[in-house]
Amino acid sequence: MEWLTAPFEVAFVQRALWAGVLVSAICALAGTWVVLRGMAFLGDAMSHGLLPGVAIAALLGGNPLVGAVVSAAVMTAGVTALGRTPRLSQDTGIGLLFVGMLSLGVIIVSRSQSFAVDLTGFLFGDVLAVRESDLLLLAVALLLALVVSVLGHRALLALAFDDRKAETLGLRPRVAHAVLLGLLALAIVATFHIVGTLLVLGLLIAPPAAALPWARGVSGVMALAVLLGATSTFGGLLLSWHLSTAAGATVSALAVSLFFLSHLASAIRHRRRTHLSRSAAGPVHTPTTRPNDI
Repeated sequence: MEWLTAPFEVAFVQRALWAGVLVSAICALAGTWVVLRGMAFLGDAMSHGLLPGVAIAALLGGNPLVGAVVSAAVMTAGVTALGRTPRLSQDTGIGLLFVGMLSLGVIIVSRSQSFAVDLTGFLFGDVLAVRESDLLLLAVALLLALVVSVLGHRALLALAFDDRKAETLGLRPRVAHAVLLGLLALAIVATFHIVGTLLVLGLLIAPPAAALPWARGVSGVMALAVLLGATSTFGGLLLSWHLSTAAGATVSALAVSLFFLSHLASAIRHRRRTHLSRSAAGPVHTPTTRPNDI
């Protein structure tokens, strides 16, 4: 059992584990709605759209987190504005913002002498470098995400399944959509420096998607997604320690692997139930026609 507990006797791995659990909870609250709404591409675009703000903050010697907040606000406002353009599909608008913001960020970062280091840290993060102040920030972000999720649950639920019904119920779907974008931005901004923008989608999308076949109701999906995310964090850190692999990437890869295992198990369960139901119904007798009956 020493191989199982030895990594977590080290202080920085303990902090990484706590950070991963908090990130898993934040991503589960936002990622569940992202999965239900089919907005994975938006999550990817917003995570990469943070680069210009982070780059400017780094060049000016400021806090990259502040730059990420500004970029997230710009992306949220841009997606909301372009979504109201009648002749432009939402995917097109998101794609244009994605390419534009990412290109601008790379141009800005390329002016820095520490281009490779800055960009690598932005893309992949460093979960093993988590400080106690980062844990406090994640705890505050989780509390805020919980408040938004509880207060906006009814509107977000109606928005996730039927925009017109949300309008009929007076739930103001446009406002609910803006709140959802804000929740997504909060999750990405609070977690990108832990697992990186390229890997944040692993915890944002994979655990809720893996929970869908097994949970009943949105709250059940969120709860199971937190559990799956925490499991991915523990297992990823354990594998990373023993295999000497990148911790954040290993955590995200394990989360994606759990998604495929979940849906494989769900498919096997469905086939088994179908087989049992057919067996219980008995053999199907096909009437035959004999020559003497004609």
